Amino acid sequence: MTVDRRGLIFGVWAYVLWGLLPLYWPHLEPAGAPEVLAHRVVWSVVFSALLIWVLARRGGAAGRNLRGLLQDRRRLRLLAVAGVLIGGNWLVYIWAVNSDHIVETALGYYINPLVTIGVAVVVLGERLRAPQWAAIGIAATGLVVLTVGYGRLPWIGLILAFSFAAYSLIKKTISVGAVEGLTVETVVLLPPALIFLAVITSTGDAEFGHAGTGHALLMACAGIATLAPLLLFAGAASRVPLTTLGMLQYLAPTLQFGIGVLINDEPLPPERLAGFVLVWVALVVLTVDGVHNQRRRTLRLTTEPAV
Repeated sequence: MTVDRRGLIFGVWAYVLWGLLPLYWPHLEPAGAPEVLAHRVVWSVVFSALLIWVLARRGGAAGRNLRGLLQDRRRLRLLAVAGVLIGGNWLVYIWAVNSDHIVETALGYYINPLVTIGVAVVVLGERLRAPQWAAIGIAATGLVVLTVGYGRLPWIGLILAFSFAAYSLIKKTISVGAVEGLTVETVVLLPPALIFLAVITSTGDAEFGHAGTGHALLMACAGIATLAPLLLFAGAASRVPLTTLGMLQYLAPTLQFGIGVLINDEPLPPERLAGFVLVWVALVVLTVDGVHNQRRRTLRLTTEPAV
């Protein structure tokens, strides 16, 4: 399958934007992670609803798709669960970034593909190839080394990996557009977000509107920061092979890792580096196996006689 140049550019920019988010969240301080999350939810609803309205005005199918989605109780229930999962993922991620744990967030997104495979085995009963088992074993060893290096279980990375793996599993089982899905997921989180903002505003603990106009604009832009990479990813997913997207996904945690070590000066002693190296080796094994398996499948399809 030929890689579409525009799709490749979309994919690269999607993962680059996700990878650069650790540079954005600290600018929203002194607001705490719960307040940042609440505003992220509110403004994501605003901008995604606005985008759906614009697309509908131009004859797009997003509005019709959303109306159809709202009539499907099964998919709504699943998206509600997905919303809770991604909300928890966002909260831990924002808190970790603003608490100088960026390197550990990178770990979460490095191991996410491996955790997703493990979840698929447990939940969907999928069978793994030998290299996939080897990759999981190497990564597990790396996590043990990292636990020793941190002096604790790397719970931030594990929460991010498992919550996003569960979120991805739900999204895999339902057919829903990127914008429509995000709209429903954030609407689910909107009532508690609004209640929380009302409470902290009434008690005088809210930072929004009290830290300057620039800070308020940056808080509102959290919706754009959420929506923009998602739209780019959707554009890439429809144009490039999954194997290509699979390799591009490592751009985001690599940028996060670099930001944590090179810009935030987070410590990376030898034992932690050794753990990361094992995780990287596992990902190389997984990627090489995925590319080889895709090529073998393509070759088989092209050589099968027409019936």
